This record gives sequence, structure tokens and C-alpha cells, in this order.
Amino acid sequence: MTCRICQMMKPESEFYRNSRNQRLYTDCKECNCAKRRAHRAANLGYYRDYDRARANTPERIAGRASYNSSDAGRETSNKRVRAYIARNPQKKRATQAVNHAVRTGRLIRQPCEVCGEVKAQAHHDDYSKPLDVRWLCATHHAEWHRHNTPKCPPQDQEQAA
Repeated sequence: MTCRICQMMKPESEFYRNSRNQRLYTDCKECNCAKRRAHRAANLGYYRDYDRARANTPERIAGRASYNSSDAGRETSNKRVRAYIARNPQKKRATQAVNHAVRTGRLIRQPCEVCGEVKAQAHHDDYSKPLDVRWLCATHHAEWHRHNTPKCPPQDQEQAA
């Protein structure tokens, strides 16, 4: 089957199926996703407002609040945090070192080095150097991690045993 957008011949498995009539769409999955991403980017303000409105309905807020304040909600959250720390002890130590250095004045928070956003996060390229950080806003920090992998030192000998 030929995609009407990229004009490439692709197998039927590369096309989404229309749920109403069970026929295949004429755009391949790749072009369909690109088209949706472009549409969302062009209408970002609308989608942000829509997502916020949906996330902040009174029913959802009440549901989140009751679950998060319940023993089950707290325990689930605590389990996730403990599991993450157990998997990433060097990241936890580096984060704690930065937080302590900022509190004591050894490190000064800087704006994002890409866009200049005042609210920036400390980013480690190498967790074995805990105070060697770059300051990135949440958007650029997430983007960096999507395209890169930070260096992690080998696990401590006591944890390996």
C-alpha cells in the first residue's frame, strides 16, 4: 500500500486501521504521527488549556487528594521512591550533594544555559562529579535526557557484594 503523504510503498502493518469501518487509513503510521505532532505543536496553547482543564476537574482533584492522603497512596509512593534510590544510589548522592551545596552557598543557582529561564534544575553529565553541574530548565533537561545518557560510575564495592 502507498502512503498518500510520503508516497512510499509500505506493508499494511505500517498503516492504522479505522475503528469505524475497519479499513486502513491512507497515511502510514510514521506520517500520521508526524501530522499529529505538528498539529499539536501548532495548537499548543489550546491543548495545554484542555489538558489542564481535564486534569483539574473537581472529581479528579478529589480522587487524587484522597488517594495521596490515604495509607495506600503514601505507601505506593514511598515504595516507588525507595526502589528508585536502591537502583540509583549514585544519583541520589549527587542530588543530595548539590542540594546541600546550594543551601550552604557553595553553589549558586543559575538560569538555564540554553534559554535563560530563571527556574533551572541542576544537571549532572557525570554523577561521579556531584558538584560539576549544568543548569537547565525542565524542558531542556528532559530534552537532554531524551537524546543522551549521563555517565554513572561503577557501583560501590559494598553494594556489589
